[in-house]
Amino acid sequence: MDMNLSLNLSILSKELRLILEIMKMKYSDSVDLTKKGMFTDIDWELFLQMSMHHRVYPIIYSKLKIIDPKLVPPYVFQTLNREYKKNTFQMLHLSGEMGQLGKLFNENQIRILFLKGPVIASDIYGDISLRTSKDLDILVSITDLEKVEEIILNFGYVRVGETTLQNEVKWKGYHVAYFNPIKKVLLEVHWRLQPLPLNVPSFNELWERKRVNNITSIPVNMLGEEDLFLYLVSHGARHGWFRLRWLLDIDYMLRKGFHLDQCNALMEKYHIPHIIGQALILSSQLLKSPIKEEMIPLLEGNRSKKLAQNTIFFIREMVPLDIITSTYNYKRYLFSLNTSYLQKTIHIILLFYPNTMDEKTLKLPKSIYFLYFPLRPFLLIWRKRKKMYQLK
Repeated sequence: MDMNLSLNLSILSKELRLILEIMKMKYSDSVDLTKKGMFTDIDWELFLQMSMHHRVYPIIYSKLKIIDPKLVPPYVFQTLNREYKKNTFQMLHLSGEMGQLGKLFNENQIRILFLKGPVIASDIYGDISLRTSKDLDILVSITDLEKVEEIILNFGYVRVGETTLQNEVKWKGYHVAYFNPIKKVLLEVHWRLQPLPLNVPSFNELWERKRVNNITSIPVNMLGEEDLFLYLVSHGARHGWFRLRWLLDIDYMLRKGFHLDQCNALMEKYHIPHIIGQALILSSQLLKSPIKEEMIPLLEGNRSKKLAQNTIFFIREMVPLDIITSTYNYKRYLFSLNTSYLQKTIHIILLFYPNTMDEKTLKLPKSIYFLYFPLRPFLLIWRKRKKMYQLK
């Protein structure tokens, strides 16, 4: 393959480069990274912060154990070891709750698919301790949404957040969060894999291709392999790949032998070849994932490479998602993911869809809620000016 896939990585810090080098190492690799000068002049506090931010500290810890311990300060090992153990207990706790939820919905004859968490940790990594997860995510049919909420509330969960304006939850959103205050478990209930305007398979399509995971005593259902790959790619792309953990998922799937020709029809149907190409370029350039002959058509042209390059800024920055998504760069990037005119049109329409912030800015009687649509641009300007005034 003679195409140039190289990205400009000059903005990456030395600490982040070291993290990437460790992530690329094989467990049997005896190559001394000191030959590359990777361990000199490292800000170890920043190294730990980045490992935590990118949610890759379990992999970093497991691989640092095969490196000469003299190269890394003892407190770095101790910190990573402590966080690794905490994550292992968290994943075991989530696995137990996943089994109970699976049983609960089976008894109520509700179809659910577990999207992330312990199921993909065991499926992709073969070890739930090597991947982090702060919550459980399930996908249900939108027709079962009200019944699902009733079951969850009766099971001890409480809804997180407010009911949104003009039924925004179902039309603009794609999931609702619930929290169990006793078990300390956050559960996200999805009725779409991704928010609009991204195209996604229907629940029934995904159910037909589902797999069964036996991580718990009661088997639970998860996405089929091709659907899981496309879901992880779309999820990472939508978030600008600002966590390396998502890219590591892709790398592990590719190294385990996942073949893209398994999902060629699906990626064309849902208009995401450019997003797949972006993920392949990032994974190959940052983690040295193998590029196979079948992948080459997805890497031709400049669009995928440009999308990949645009995410390097997000990967470098250690800021929360809500701050990233409020930036102009991210909003411009997100719009660039759209392929068809229909997607671009829906994207623009959703920008003008009212939300609870508009309701708090200007109270209107429910009978004239429709006025929030034409008023939304003015309410946005008002809030921004008010915020700027408060900062002065």
